[in-house]
Amino acid sequence: MGRSFFVETLGCPKNQVDSDKLVGQLLADGMVATLEAGDADLVVVNTCAFVEEARQESIDAILSLAGARRDGARLVVTGCLAERSGAELAEAIPEIDAVAGFAQSVAVSLGRKPSPSTSALDLLHLPRPAPTAPWAYVKIAEGCDRACGFCAIPTFRGPQRSRSIDDLLTEVESLASGGVQEIVLVAQDLAAYGRDQGVGERAVVPLVEAVAAVVPWVRLLYVYPIDLTDELERVLCEVAVPYVDLSLQHVSQPLLRRMRRWGDGERFGARIESIRAQRPEAAFRSNFIVGYPGETEDDHDELLAFVAHARLDWCGFFAFSEEAGTYAAGLDAKVPAGLVRERLAELSELQDRITAAKRDELVGSRVQVLVDAPGVGRSHREAPEIDGVITVPPALAAGRFHEVELTAALGPDLEAVAVEEALR
Repeated sequence: MGRSFFVETLGCPKNQVDSDKLVGQLLADGMVATLEAGDADLVVVNTCAFVEEARQESIDAILSLAGARRDGARLVVTGCLAERSGAELAEAIPEIDAVAGFAQSVAVSLGRKPSPSTSALDLLHLPRPAPTAPWAYVKIAEGCDRACGFCAIPTFRGPQRSRSIDDLLTEVESLASGGVQEIVLVAQDLAAYGRDQGVGERAVVPLVEAVAAVVPWVRLLYVYPIDLTDELERVLCEVAVPYVDLSLQHVSQPLLRRMRRWGDGERFGARIESIRAQRPEAAFRSNFIVGYPGETEDDHDELLAFVAHARLDWCGFFAFSEEAGTYAAGLDAKVPAGLVRERLAELSELQDRITAAKRDELVGSRVQVLVDAPGVGRSHREAPEIDGVITVPPALAAGRFHEVELTAALGPDLEAVAVEEALR
């Protein structure tokens, strides 16, 4: 086994946490990270397999890194694609030296025999490398108990397994001691945290309160609307940063039932307005699936009307991807691909106008920003790596909070000057 490694991470923030844990263990074993795959003795690709587009991106990355590695370097593939299609992947791409689910990835990367009893949850207890930014993702649970019609994740990530609050706080305190000012809590089903441990349906509330006692900012990603209770709403308005990431997927009640999900546009809208009444500056993000089997023109028009009325700060729209083994894979009334593209374009154009208008409305206001790197900051409205950024004076110290005045907007991004400059 060589002494240097390179890790490529694809997919969502949850995958990034997995990679951080892997990197932490490789470093603890005496290996050294490289900036280029061609300089490493070990190349690891942490893949995504949520939809077809993500799978193809993962395969492309594997092939690219296989060609870029130097002679004698090992190529290890892990992550969701390895969990879901490991045997097929190994057969289709002989350049891969080893395919391992995340539970076995550390041992395989280190050239050791993996223990069959090791679980992905076990690996979340591993150390992670010293933080390089003033924010960090913290994964609070592994797996998911839901049965959404379009999602295959429970079939290869398994049921939800929550970490203990003590374990999470140990990790948060370690990150805070390294300069982290913002903790971003992530999980496949964040608000269901603790349910599998028998500690109550809303264990996420005391968790957020405990983390907020350690760092100035706590951000929550991926909240199912059925779990956005009055108590969790209170926490989002009073304890965490007022940034609400709701996993809505659609607003048509018949279509949501066909997706095996709860809710409708009226209930979603009422909850959004309730939060805005308490925190007018609250930011909202959501994602929507376009072209789910059975989606009618009326369903699409209802979604368009909701997007126009709700004026969410950030939205993602994704074409339905038929996933083997899911409930939706067997549904009739498929939506033609051309029509899906038209609907996507219509929704994206509408949301782009809304996001640009909401950013324009902020010009002239003063906000607190966390400077991630020289010249780059974020307010509570921007989640790291996901949303727009705020360009700030390079002299503002990175890793610290500063008050700035917003001076211009360019699409999703903003420009700002330090308040001292604005007063001159």
